[in-house]
Amino acid sequence: MSDSGDSDITWIFYKDRPEWSDVTPVPENDGSKPVVVIAHSEKFEDVYDYFRAILQTNEKSERALQLTKDAVELNPANYTVWQYRRDLLQALGSDLRTELDYVEAVIKQSPKNYQVWHHRRVLVEWLQDSDLELDLTHDALLQDPKNYHAWQHRQWAIKTFGLFEKEMEFVDNLILDDVRNNSAWNQRYFVMNNHLGWSDMNVQKEICYTLEKIKFVKNNESAWNYLRGVLLHDPKGLSGNTNVTLFCEELYSDKCRSPYLLAFLIDVCDEAIKKGEINSLYNAERALDFCQALASKYDKIRSKYWSFIAEKFRKYQSNQN
Repeated sequence: MSDSGDSDITWIFYKDRPEWSDVTPVPENDGSKPVVVIAHSEKFEDVYDYFRAILQTNEKSERALQLTKDAVELNPANYTVWQYRRDLLQALGSDLRTELDYVEAVIKQSPKNYQVWHHRRVLVEWLQDSDLELDLTHDALLQDPKNYHAWQHRQWAIKTFGLFEKEMEFVDNLILDDVRNNSAWNQRYFVMNNHLGWSDMNVQKEICYTLEKIKFVKNNESAWNYLRGVLLHDPKGLSGNTNVTLFCEELYSDKCRSPYLLAFLIDVCDEAIKKGEINSLYNAERALDFCQALASKYDKIRSKYWSFIAEKFRKYQSNQN
């Protein structure tokens, strides 16, 4: 959607429409010394001059509603246009189902536009009907699995209307399609946190699920982050879950040197030291080895960070001596 529509031969300027002759257009006021003058097309200026005019007189009419549609066509991110359109819909008692169809079409054209999704949310709230929202967001996410606005709208609809029932299945399929889909892992956490809960059984189940995915792709930051998130709900912590530590040690023995594995083991060492559970496996000396390996070979881009973390473990060592 852009203002390239002035090539449209069927377009009639508002200034040339007899039914708008009673309205005096209001040109944009950039002040006496505008810093930057934006070059708009003639069609854009015509539509927005008339939009400013009806805004000033607060006209509530069907023609004003149509004008907001033309204004949205030219700039779907304009907050004022959408807000005025909502005022018009209420004042005119418009069919909100028709408006849902309309805004769906706009979302398909501008799927990353906050204002469009906000308009959709307000309509759903007015109607108290979320029947179409999961399908709509599913289609948007097929187009772009990381569309933040689509995810935000989906989470809002699920939480507001209790639509959790099939969400884990939806998430499983997304992770199956792309195990590195960080948004899908985030949605999994959302479902656990807001619906299924973190009983010990659920925690162990999610740990097993995540370890299987890590086994499949060891260098997957999303799965490692999810594992950390799950372990926040395990009273035994990072260092106390033997399933996790055995899995990590097995990977390490098999010559896996994923920076996420090494970073995880550093945190296990850190936690064990803080708990006073220093043993032959998780101690300051081993953490220093991991920091050195990351800084010099496996995560060189963050070598300064790993050198900084290493200092913490040197302090641990000097305190022990």
